[in-house]
Amino acid sequence: MEFLLDVLYIFVALYTVYFLALALRNLNDTPFRRELRYSSYEDKENLAVVVYAHNNKKTLANLIHELKSQDYPINKFRVFVLLDNCTDGSQDLFVEENFIHVIDIKGVGTIGKDQAIATLLEKLTDNDYIDSYVFLDADRSIAANFLSIVNAALKKQNVISGETVIEIDCLGLVDRIKASYQKYHMNFLRRARSLFGLAAQADSGVFIIKSSIVKEIGDVDFKNINSELKYSLLLSRIKCRCTYNPNIQTIVHPANYVFRKPRISYRLDLFKNCIPQLFTKNLVFTEHALSLLYPNIWLLLIIYFGLIKYSFSYHFMVDCKIVLLSFVVLAAAFGLSLINAKMTIKEIGYLCLYPVYSICHIVANFPPIRFVVNKIFNREDENKDSEKFVVDVIVTVGKNNLNCKLEFIAQGGLSKIKFIYKNKTYTTSSHLRMIDALQELKLKLDDYGFILRICNCCSHYKPCVDGTTNMLRGYCDSEYPSPSLGEQKPTLVWNTCSAFSPAKLNNIIAEMVSESEKQTEAK
Repeated sequence: MEFLLDVLYIFVALYTVYFLALALRNLNDTPFRRELRYSSYEDKENLAVVVYAHNNKKTLANLIHELKSQDYPINKFRVFVLLDNCTDGSQDLFVEENFIHVIDIKGVGTIGKDQAIATLLEKLTDNDYIDSYVFLDADRSIAANFLSIVNAALKKQNVISGETVIEIDCLGLVDRIKASYQKYHMNFLRRARSLFGLAAQADSGVFIIKSSIVKEIGDVDFKNINSELKYSLLLSRIKCRCTYNPNIQTIVHPANYVFRKPRISYRLDLFKNCIPQLFTKNLVFTEHALSLLYPNIWLLLIIYFGLIKYSFSYHFMVDCKIVLLSFVVLAAAFGLSLINAKMTIKEIGYLCLYPVYSICHIVANFPPIRFVVNKIFNREDENKDSEKFVVDVIVTVGKNNLNCKLEFIAQGGLSKIKFIYKNKTYTTSSHLRMIDALQELKLKLDDYGFILRICNCCSHYKPCVDGTTNMLRGYCDSEYPSPSLGEQKPTLVWNTCSAFSPAKLNNIIAEMVSESEKQTEAK
């Protein structure tokens, strides 16, 4: 027992020293201010700006305008826009557009950012013009000197992650808490680590990398936040660490903000896999791997309070006053970290609520608690013996289009659908057929004046009675994108296209019954 407490004290004492060092280093950000001041005087590299878009027409149009307004020489950068199965008319922005290189991905569904970028990089493998890649999401906004700042940063670093700026006033309480935590994490922890020359996690929303490194690795990995963390460790292992640069800023509207944080279990698994490679001469990788073990506030408090209580009553490796002093130093370092975190008093207040949010989140997802809650509310545990499939969809509200998700869940022989918009969800009842769950969702959305823009809700869609229970296949009789050649085009219920036309409210089931009767009569 005493040995375990000794190990815990060494752990929190080292973390306290590390945290204090970061807080002190973050007080002097002269290198970033100097780099920003002289960014326009650096020799210009050839940049390839890669913009990924999936139904982001409005923000994409703004971003393209901002790229055209850059103070960077126009012959020194090219813009590639990846339109991933866009159904909001994004392709109309580039009619007779010669400045932008458009890759319009159609006919294969939504392939995702990772696959779309991999497709483009494969095409640009032998392009000797490109010195560096600049990856941006289409929902971002940038300043006129954005590329000049990127170019200046590339003189010192080969792989760079930028800062995401978000206004929290339009968010709900929970989202404000999470956004304030993210701002603190960027303005203090990531900034201070960068000043020390330590590695940072890649962020696919704003990410810069030398083309030579892409060729060496072969690809990028932007599947999700966990894969981005793994990719960052890979870069550190080959001594091309990703560094954070607060000068490279992108602005995202609160409506498009998504709070992302790697799972604790995934961080621990990564660290376990890194253990055989820790004892090498690559100190950057070793430190980056060890940083995966950073504790949260509750773990620190529990360890410190336990150590203070134990050392007060029993013999310990150090005196109780030393343990208490360590805790006071950690508290002082936290106060010091707020000085240069560029946070308002209101944001600091939301930040102080983050431990409350985190403990509520942990408790709510603790397996025994989740099991009891599911029993009380007569809900099944969706993580047990279930199959899930998630697709991106558009919901029209008046003249506005909202980017949402549908999660098709098959569990215990029953089917249901979860509708997801930001942090709000609605789950249908369990049905024998997936098509019935989809009908319930359509009726629910219609009650609120929402139109689900998928094939199953389109007037051009004809169901296919193929003998399956869920009946997810059908045919499209529209002439988009070209006149039909005498036969209907096969499709799936969750697909969509620019020729979407809302079907009548209750015609989905009726059409299936009618189609079934026609096939029976034909037999």
